[in-house]
Amino acid sequence: MADKEVRSAASHGSPAPRPLTDLPARGRVNCTGFIESVTYQPANAQVHFSAIVVDRIAQRGEPGPLARLRVIWLGRRKVPGIEPGTVLRLEGMVTPRDGMPTMFNPRYEILSRQEHQ
Repeated sequence: MADKEVRSAASHGSPAPRPLTDLPARGRVNCTGFIESVTYQPANAQVHFSAIVVDRIAQRGEPGPLARLRVIWLGRRKVPGIEPGTVLRLEGMVTPRDGMPTMFNPRYEILSRQEHQ
């Protein structure tokens, strides 16, 4: 699947997606990952929707930490299709925020979703 994604991105003129483990501290990036979790804000809080994107889905007993990226959509309480387990391609500016790489209002493409039963 990763090879297909890289070829697809290259054929559309976009740079190949970079792994989350290789994100710069600041700058424009194109990357892919899995939504690990989403955070909904209460009605009285500043309007934004955030998600944590990881490089892989952690399995019990699997060694090594996950690379994480916080993604924040300002002015939105929810983003359709963005839910845990969704695979995304993201493009935007990365900046550090509270010790974690963060991307605000990225361009995104949903690559696949988990089926609900």
